[in-house]
Amino acid sequence: MRLYFENRAGRISDDPAGFARLTYSAGQRSEDELRALLGHVTRLLARRADGRLLVDQRLMQPFSASEQRHMTQQWMPAAVAEGGYRYGAVLQAHDVFARLATATVTTQGRELNLTYRYFDDEPAAVQWLLTRPT
Repeated sequence: MRLYFENRAGRISDDPAGFARLTYSAGQRSEDELRALLGHVTRLLARRADGRLLVDQRLMQPFSASEQRHMTQQWMPAAVAEGGYRYGAVLQAHDVFARLATATVTTQGRELNLTYRYFDDEPAAVQWLLTRPT
């Protein structure tokens, strides 16, 4: 797996199996760090041109209200328009509040024709993602 970008918010990898991978880090992050991380996700999605992203939120802290607004109003529309983002396989956070914050964000994705599916098991998430059309 090739590391594409990393900061305190998380890391992005180009998975040789055939998708981009976003892994959120445990612990605190600044909103600027999250914005930088997401910007690099968009760039990797555009480079890959398959629209598939595995999102590992297992250790993630909940999104703040401001982070949720950024994701739904800025990042997700840009990731779709500029990165070709279409499919997200989400490994669910252990933290229940992080799960709730994610549900708020992904509900907005329906308006953008994004398809999300939630998993507790990584092999199942990868298998589902690889069956999505490119």
